[in-house]
Amino acid sequence: MVGVSLSRWTMSYFAAALVALLAAEIMMATGFGFPAVAAASPDTLILVHVVAIGWLSLLMCGALFQFLPVLVVQPLHSNALAVPALVSLVAGLAALILAFLQFGGRIDLGVPFFTAAAVLLSLGFSLVLYNLVRTMIASKTVPLPAWFVAAGLASVVSTVALGAIFSLVLGGVIESRPLLALTGAGLPIHAIAGLGGWLTFTAVGVSYRLLAMFMLAPELDGARPKSAFYLGTAALAIVIVGGVVTVLLEGNLLLTFLAALAVALPALAFYGADAIHLYRARKRRNIELNSRTAGIALGYLAASVALIVVLLALGRLSDHVGAVVFLVAFGWLTGLGLSQLYKIVAFLTWLECYGPVLGKIQTPRVQDLVVEARAIKWFALYFAAVGVGAVALLADAPTAFRFAAVAMAVGTTGIAAQLIRTRRLADVKAEARLPQGVRLPHLLLSCHT
Repeated sequence: MVGVSLSRWTMSYFAAALVALLAAEIMMATGFGFPAVAAASPDTLILVHVVAIGWLSLLMCGALFQFLPVLVVQPLHSNALAVPALVSLVAGLAALILAFLQFGGRIDLGVPFFTAAAVLLSLGFSLVLYNLVRTMIASKTVPLPAWFVAAGLASVVSTVALGAIFSLVLGGVIESRPLLALTGAGLPIHAIAGLGGWLTFTAVGVSYRLLAMFMLAPELDGARPKSAFYLGTAALAIVIVGGVVTVLLEGNLLLTFLAALAVALPALAFYGADAIHLYRARKRRNIELNSRTAGIALGYLAASVALIVVLLALGRLSDHVGAVVFLVAFGWLTGLGLSQLYKIVAFLTWLECYGPVLGKIQTPRVQDLVVEARAIKWFALYFAAVGVGAVALLADAPTAFRFAAVAMAVGTTGIAAQLIRTRRLADVKAEARLPQGVRLPHLLLSCHT
């Protein structure tokens, strides 16, 4: 990747995302949202969207602006569009939070916040989609990981469309009977399209490339990853298209979800087998911290799937859906996000600072920008706290869950501190830190190389 253009605003997306993650963890630690109140309450919906939009979506958008061009070997269509997209998404999230506060009776400003949120979030995601799709279209070849991303982008279209409909219905703008029915029964479709399609499917595609790249393993493009893609795409189509049709025809939504799960399980199994193969086939003898912690996140993905199957068999899934969502959001997606963020920030900072002078002067290695022995304890604390939190939710122990959320926030803060140190080159030896031709990078912006 030496010589490629850096996405100027990716670090800003990462910073905004981390702020949202810490805010969500503090909310959980203080008893705001589930499990202190009902899963469908306005407070819980605020918490869910701070995680899904503020943390995970901003993280994903920032990562895609940098790595989708790498996947398709094509420069990002526009660095400039990333700024209005970020502003729209943050403003839209703020409007949505205010809308739920007003809906729950906490404030009464008489402002159509639901409508504003629908417009701003639709605009923000549209700008992101336009930028990424134009980048893909301009490419001569689209490798398999990029097709996972394309399916994820299709899922976010569905997620945002459903969310906009819900907002306009709750805001009193729309009174169409079919859309009222979709708002009443479509929340699970919205959630699965977001967590399962946009976030998980995209993360799977990006991880195929990042795991191979960071562990020096051969990239996969055989029958197994293709099967994972086709089956996963089919499962998403069943949930989103089939689910919407089922609601509008007043059918049994549970049967649709079961059909999708039956298709999704082998897709996840294929992906899991591919991930194990990448670890075993790696050329890098010592597994770095980001790859070790990514393995834990993959373990949480497997645990989430196993939990869904067990709860379904016991007829208790509806009783513990909160624990499942928590495990997917914080064990799998956040775990993978933090693990890869630790490496990505170091890698991009190294490219920005030392890439232009590589071969001209002696430069540090990427690993010289981090101190794994110091960072590992924060990852250990975070992942252990997620496990405790999931058990607490299953055991209906809200106090224990709040303590777990405190530990998660402490772990996340420690990881964020390591990222700042990396960005400031604080752990590079003084004699190698800023040689001639190298300058300290801006914390929130990247220059082009």
